[in-house]
Amino acid sequence: MASKKKQQNLFSSNSGKLAEYEQKLIQRENLLKRKTRDNRIALVAGVGVLLAAVGSQLIWSSMQVSQVVEAEPSPSASEPSPVETNSALVPSADLAESRVWSGSMMVNKAKLDIEIFGDKAPQAAANFITLAKKGFYSGVSCHRLTTEGIFVLQCGDPTGTGTGGPGYTFGPIENPPLANAGGTAIYQTGVLAMANSGSAYSNGSQFFIVYGDSTLMPDYTVFGRITAGLDGLKPIIDGGVAADASRPGDGRPAVETKLGDIVLN
Repeated sequence: MASKKKQQNLFSSNSGKLAEYEQKLIQRENLLKRKTRDNRIALVAGVGVLLAAVGSQLIWSSMQVSQVVEAEPSPSASEPSPVETNSALVPSADLAESRVWSGSMMVNKAKLDIEIFGDKAPQAAANFITLAKKGFYSGVSCHRLTTEGIFVLQCGDPTGTGTGGPGYTFGPIENPPLANAGGTAIYQTGVLAMANSGSAYSNGSQFFIVYGDSTLMPDYTVFGRITAGLDGLKPIIDGGVAADASRPGDGRPAVETKLGDIVLN
């Protein structure tokens, strides 16, 4: 039988070994926890980098789309929100009488001889004829001139801001130019076309005069043409856009421009 002293030494030795073993277990457990935590941090960081890269790509793509849109301005009108049908406020297409109307339109001091296509664009023609006979256009400004990319003078907004109209919108798009292989179309010099905000039923009172062949999408109703007098717009065109234009070659005419009498028969 071992002595008491030897028993104590044996107990102390076993206790020390047990404590050492337990300490190693704790250290190993802590090491495993730290590795697990580090792996999680690395995973989260990797996901964050991936999301940031995707987000950057989306932002870059969005900026590119925005730049494309901004680089190709088109005639537009934006009052009020269009619907895919015509309300009772819209003049009946029957008023166009399915014939070509002739007459004149004053722009500042220039007298433009015009034809209105009641046969090819009866709804737009009926609208223009009705508003003209009511005197709606008299004294209304031409609020937008473009001298780069496309060559149009846009008129017919009673607010002069590009957002106004007669209090209704109408459609559909009528008599657009034929599209070419690239999907665009040539709006020939002298064309009168309705401005819209991108929908077939967003026509109102705004229209644009094409004073030089212009390439646009075939998304605008051609409702008439200028047969004589287009040279009378030269002082307005030569004056260019106002100094406060938001982009070169596209903005309010530097020469104040207003519509005068419109006579049709």
